[in-house]
Amino acid sequence: MDESPPASTVPLILNIVTSMFIYADRSLLQLADKYKLLELLRYVVVTSFLFLLRLIPSMFPSLDSFVPFSEARPLKASPKKEISNYHQPCLPSSAAAAAGCDSSIARALSQLLAIANEIPVSSRKYEIVRSLAEKMIDDNHRENVEALHEINRTVLSAAFSRSLAQLGAAMGELGLDSRSGNGGAGQAVMYKLNRALKAVRSVGDGSWGRTGYANRSNFSAEKLAAELLWLAQKLAACGCVEEAVWRWAMASKVAWLALSAEPRLQGSLVKVSAFLIKHAKDLGLYEIEESKKVQWRRTKLEMLSSWLPLLCRATTAGVDVPVLSTGERADLEKVMEEMLEMLEQEEKEAVLFLWLQHFSYAPSSDWPNLHDSYSRWCNASRRLLVLQ
Repeated sequence: MDESPPASTVPLILNIVTSMFIYADRSLLQLADKYKLLELLRYVVVTSFLFLLRLIPSMFPSLDSFVPFSEARPLKASPKKEISNYHQPCLPSSAAAAAGCDSSIARALSQLLAIANEIPVSSRKYEIVRSLAEKMIDDNHRENVEALHEINRTVLSAAFSRSLAQLGAAMGELGLDSRSGNGGAGQAVMYKLNRALKAVRSVGDGSWGRTGYANRSNFSAEKLAAELLWLAQKLAACGCVEEAVWRWAMASKVAWLALSAEPRLQGSLVKVSAFLIKHAKDLGLYEIEESKKVQWRRTKLEMLSSWLPLLCRATTAGVDVPVLSTGERADLEKVMEEMLEMLEQEEKEAVLFLWLQHFSYAPSSDWPNLHDSYSRWCNASRRLLVLQ
């Protein structure tokens, strides 16, 4: 006779056991730092618990519908309403109304971009969905209808913002993984435990049932970087690259994490940076309002301050082909020199000091070469001092 617990009680037991284990482990962690024997014991217990967590889904297939109590949806929410709200871009109501984002074409484009975002590149369906999205964007752009153009601008901007947030989360997780791996067995186990507990809590999450793919935190950072480049190119083709430039300029956390990223990911981020820096140069040149001119100048300052360190430290040699060709590197140097000339004297000082620091310590790169800009700034500073 099968005396295993009823499937309906397993989620409750799992929640209780997990909570008790986390509470007990926190207490044991403090003692483990003082006593080596306890540290070894804690390592064995945590490893065993991780092994048990991996066995649970295969022992109880009904857990596929389990949603932890802390994340359970209200019972009054109807399935129809959930489906209609799935993957709509997070837009202000006024913008959505102006763009016609409550229309079928807007919802279709939003869904295509969201699915392309979730499907792994290795899937044979990825190129199909990506091609459908690209065709819809191009068809909207060719039509001489402002509402369709606004749909492209709004939905693409929302997709760029979402992918950039996911990239920051994925790179933060990769950074935590590498730090845990270098911090001893105890830290590595704690990182794996947190990942496993997070996975258990996510069992039965609606996104699994809808897509069949892993949680978004497991996305490939390199895939997201390539996706950001594609979205930025589409925004530029639609004449609305400004928001992508602004968001990339403000992504200082991603830029900082990029310094310790693997070379392939760094190469992808260099491509995005190069593309958006070129488009940042001309933004605000024809603005009449002084306040907007100042805003765009600050954006250019943030763009250079955030991404110059990566450009100095990342290799542009690539694996199979160069990340940037010799001509592309020369063109980007010229663009950055022109952007520097648009900054105030103190702003130039901050950017050039940052460049010199990272350029000097970069082990394998002599690019970007901003020596001429540095010399011009020194001469201008000397003249100002003499005039005073």
